[in-house]
Amino acid sequence: MKLKFLNTLVAAISMLGILHSANAQTIPKEELIFLTSEWKGERFPDGRPKVSDELIKRVRNITIEEAWVVLQNEGYNCQFDGNWKLLKDDIVVAGRALTAQFMPSRPDVEKLVKDRGNKNGRAGNTNSWPIEQLSKGDVYVADGFGKIASGTLIGDNLGTSIFAKSGNGVVFDASVRDLEGLSKIEGFNAFVRDFDPSFLKDVFLSGLNVPIRIGRAIVLPGDLVLAKKEGVIFIPAHMAESVILTAEFLTLRDKFAIQMLKEGKFSPGQIDNQWTDELKEGFLKWLDKNPGEIPMKRAELDEYMKKRTW
Repeated sequence: MKLKFLNTLVAAISMLGILHSANAQTIPKEELIFLTSEWKGERFPDGRPKVSDELIKRVRNITIEEAWVVLQNEGYNCQFDGNWKLLKDDIVVAGRALTAQFMPSRPDVEKLVKDRGNKNGRAGNTNSWPIEQLSKGDVYVADGFGKIASGTLIGDNLGTSIFAKSGNGVVFDASVRDLEGLSKIEGFNAFVRDFDPSFLKDVFLSGLNVPIRIGRAIVLPGDLVLAKKEGVIFIPAHMAESVILTAEFLTLRDKFAIQMLKEGKFSPGQIDNQWTDELKEGFLKWLDKNPGEIPMKRAELDEYMKKRTW
């Protein structure tokens, strides 16, 4: 009976990511691959989907609204969260999510986590541990349960390390400190709940590379993160290419439509309804005259338009 209880307890704790291996990944690689099994492309050694650098570059140029519409149409209704404070208004954060989950401290559990980390070469407070896992193109996404005072996951020192490793910013459902220092890191941005001068206290890392909740959104490791003024959207890795391609197409359509409306060649009623053959032909001619507006390969666009219901 005692053995059965012990096995149940160990299993429950393991699900929280507390008793896993030395590589600091708190769910087995096989479990992460299972949870992201729709992704068929390249993966990191830790099992995270590796969305291509090209898609990361392209996603910067689509809007939050476009990505949101595509995801909603596919039934992904819980991928966006708003009401952020930004370190800088003019820097987009885009990249692959490396997730971290933090919880309020409990001395016995926190000691276990820190002792295990120390034995495996980790030093300092647990909020720095995810930084060691970052690679270029990653975005450090943390569930800090919305804590503001004493919920400051980084200051300017850790921010400098994050940018050096990832070339990217952070998305924290928590706060940060050292606002002035962080603002001086060129190219770095932070989407946070607030800024606070306090030190991190009574918080510890309970999960790394695990599914997390950010406000009303779910985030899986390897999701494609797009953070702009409107908010943050987390695009499942296997949806990244289709979301970006559809959003780029919608942008092209809008540019053409706006120009046609300005020139009076088509009415608002024609533009906002199912497009006629005349409109489609006009759009194709516009594309031929404006190849510099096309963000994807023309062959890719042509193939997409064959499948699309206008």
